[in-house]
Amino acid sequence: MAAHRRTLMQSHQSWTDDLPLCQMCGVGAAPNCVYGPDGKGTQSHPMEDGHLRLRGEDGCFLYGVFNGYDGSRVANFAAQCLTAELLLGQLNSSHTDGDVRRILTQAFDVVEKSYFETIDDALAEKAHLSPYTLPHNENVAFHQLTPQSQKVQERLKELEQEVSGGATAVVALILNNKLYVANVGTNRVLLCKSSSDGQNQVQQIGRPHSTDNEEELQRLAALGVDSARVRQVGQIAGQSSTRRLGDYRVKFNYNEVELLSSAKTKPIISEPEIHGSHSLDGLTGFLLLMSEGLINALESAHGPEQVNQEIVAMVAAELAQQTSLEAAAQSVVERVKRLHHDAYVSGRQREAYRHEDMTILIRTLNYPLADGALTPTQGGRIYPVSVPYSNSQSTSKTSVTLSLVMPSQGTLTNGTSTASTLEEGTPTPGQSPTATLQSTNTQTQSSSSSSGDGSLFRQRGSQAAQPDETGRVPPYVDFSQFYRLWGNEHSDGQITQGGLGPQ
Repeated sequence: MAAHRRTLMQSHQSWTDDLPLCQMCGVGAAPNCVYGPDGKGTQSHPMEDGHLRLRGEDGCFLYGVFNGYDGSRVANFAAQCLTAELLLGQLNSSHTDGDVRRILTQAFDVVEKSYFETIDDALAEKAHLSPYTLPHNENVAFHQLTPQSQKVQERLKELEQEVSGGATAVVALILNNKLYVANVGTNRVLLCKSSSDGQNQVQQIGRPHSTDNEEELQRLAALGVDSARVRQVGQIAGQSSTRRLGDYRVKFNYNEVELLSSAKTKPIISEPEIHGSHSLDGLTGFLLLMSEGLINALESAHGPEQVNQEIVAMVAAELAQQTSLEAAAQSVVERVKRLHHDAYVSGRQREAYRHEDMTILIRTLNYPLADGALTPTQGGRIYPVSVPYSNSQSTSKTSVTLSLVMPSQGTLTNGTSTASTLEEGTPTPGQSPTATLQSTNTQTQSSSSSSGDGSLFRQRGSQAAQPDETGRVPPYVDFSQFYRLWGNEHSDGQITQGGLGPQ
């Protein structure tokens, strides 16, 4: 069986090729990027994220996002194996919540054991060759070793590449119109519920299993691990996750890892934390599954306080513009990429010199997409708006009015805006779109809002403005008061009537 699984894995065959894809979701992804001094980015390694989005029988849907590291082997294996363990008849509508949670837990256990079965031969060979290596000596170059020692070193390097690596995973299962979430590691799930008055309530399901999770630190401390030092270091064997799939170093050789050497038993586990069920009856909104790389990139650009709200607002904005879920998901990833790059280039976050692979999966729940027939002459075209980000915190709830439309006729409508990089909601013909975002589980920040009465905008007639004798079109925004105030503070003889604007 182990040899059969290994052959399947190496040949890139799938046990689940015949299962249909779910058409109610879209996936966006971007590879890792390292910025140079000139701001240009290069990819440092092949894409390691993975995902699944499949429709089973009996009203069952399965989605997953996998964040691989040190290669994509574990992420790809987990996506295939979990599908085989969950969508080939194991689940049906008669199962209770307890049954579903038990099946999900067992599936993750099978993934872990099956993966290690595929590499057990390589691990055994590695253990056999290790005693034949010479003691490490920095003064001895590779070409100075004997031919036999060189072959051993080369083979050990090949074996290490074959067996190393791991993945974190978040899986969402919908059965009987109820949502179950299974999480291992540091990916994230958000459930957005939209009301008829345009308000979006955001719920983060579960917490990441990371080195700053109090419950995880307590679990490690109970095993004899110095949890205070784990928190201080922030990483275990190069990763911030305290639960992960694969990674033989922290599963079999954890006594050789300094931070874990005092553990009484295996400290890094693959057991998922199961959440649910959450009823989806009558719910309108969307479900988001995101890899750690996407979350970290946005946090590097803007800070962690409003990441959930920003992501939901970006998704709502793209769903209002795009006619396909695939395009909406990819556009969200591209927005995060731009924000991260701009933060680096501007110098606001010089430590944001790189981002890892980014993946987002959007599953709509009775949520309408943009009308493909909508044109600038049918209700107006939506233009993105970037709202200044603020780190100040006050209330326990954030309200965000997402509104900026360039109508085909009439005046330009100026809505209020708050919080971070948030954008417009779903338009209706002849009406400015507004949507309010509320968070139910995270700290929020104070608002920074404009007047909302359109007083800064000059009134426009139904006809397009005509150029004057100089060939210029009158501005839509009146800055004369600003120029007068600025002139009063900077009397240098350059002030002219009408302000300091272009003359």
